[in-house]
Amino acid sequence: MSKTYTKLLTGFIVTLLISIVAFQLSCKKEDNNNEVDVGYVNITIDPNSTQYLEINTVGGWLYLTANPPSRGIIVYRLSQDQFMAYERTPPSSPNECCKENGLCTRLIVDNPFVVDTCLSYDYLILDGSPQAPATKMLVTYRTFYDGSTLRITN
Repeated sequence: MSKTYTKLLTGFIVTLLISIVAFQLSCKKEDNNNEVDVGYVNITIDPNSTQYLEINTVGGWLYLTANPPSRGIIVYRLSQDQFMAYERTPPSSPNECCKENGLCTRLIVDNPFVVDTCLSYDYLILDGSPQAPATKMLVTYRTFYDGSTLRITN
């Protein structure tokens, strides 16, 4: 083998290994909700009904109850036809502020933010993105809106 071929082969192998390691690290970084156990969520509501007045208009939000281990859901009306739904369990250290009786903190809305009152972290309600020093996105549910019913699932 020539020296040039050996250098090219070595460079290729090093680049390949670096790419694999970088890919693995990025996958772990994106999997930021692995600490939060929310169980099974499948909720259907009519967001235009008087029962849900808070989300009848764009920019409105409300809290929904969900089955444990979820601590509830924040529903935000992003546009006339689009909704965001977030888990109320904090994504960073979810059990940090739990009491012996099993009660734990929940995220609250302080528009335009969702606030973790335990760690004093803020997240944008528009997309769940963390504001420094928080680093993890809010746990986001899938939403399907057909013009009359809103379905929230995980």
